[in-house]
Amino acid sequence: MSAAPSGAPTADAVALEAAYRECEALARSHYENFPVASRLLPARLRRPIAVIYTFARRADDFADEGELTPAERLAALDAFGQALERLDAPREPLFVALADVVRTHQLPLQPFHDLLHAFRMDVTVTRYADLGELMHYCRHSANPVGRLLLHLFDAATPRNLGYSDAVCTALQLINFIQDVGQDLEERDRIYIPQDEMRRFGVDEAQLRARRNDFALRGLMDLQIKRARALLQAGAPLGRVLPGRVGFELRMIILGGERVLKALFERRDDVFARPRLGARDWASMLWRAALPPRGRAG
Repeated sequence: MSAAPSGAPTADAVALEAAYRECEALARSHYENFPVASRLLPARLRRPIAVIYTFARRADDFADEGELTPAERLAALDAFGQALERLDAPREPLFVALADVVRTHQLPLQPFHDLLHAFRMDVTVTRYADLGELMHYCRHSANPVGRLLLHLFDAATPRNLGYSDAVCTALQLINFIQDVGQDLEERDRIYIPQDEMRRFGVDEAQLRARRNDFALRGLMDLQIKRARALLQAGAPLGRVLPGRVGFELRMIILGGERVLKALFERRDDVFARPRLGARDWASMLWRAALPPRGRAG
């Protein structure tokens, strides 16, 4: 087999470029809650983030989409985990690109394994006995993404990782609060601790009937309060990260605050999903652009 002409891309380079393009195409078409399309992101990181998103998206599809049996879903996730362990000799395009991202940016593999653990829980767990179980799920489903992004930004200090975990868990809890009715109806999942439901006298039948009352409002107030405290605990990260990355994170945090405010104001119907309007976005842009009042500790 003859060598590539001088200056011509090698077969490996062509395969790597094709792998990146495939990940970018998927990311552009499915970027609901992942900032792959943001022009605020540094250009050099858009491709790595698209690859990370593609890994998470495909694994999530194994857990939730299609007509696979639970055993088939778990087998597909196990195969993903095995491919993750073979990044020194990747076979399919996603892992060709992922191997390059991990090597170039010195990313830890544990966050990827944590994501797979969460997706396995999506297949096998539909109720959470207490807050500890729910936080265990969030540590694996939400926090790994933030940790990987901090590694890409060369900002993965212990302090920043703690801030990031708080923000990511808060955003996950906000999604749970918004989608309490939809998660139960469509996937038979409840992301409210069972012991807290019992404490407030709320049962599954009430959630399925979408029946609002004083007890349910009290239960959801607790969930909102918890998410707000976590969001505030992690908010300093938006002032620690520089430039466009910090601005984008401040927008995300302000968006979470706005959604929590809307959820609290609509407690008479906890099943109504709030939507942010033009005034909300204008206020968030203004606040995100304000200079910091002091250095984050």
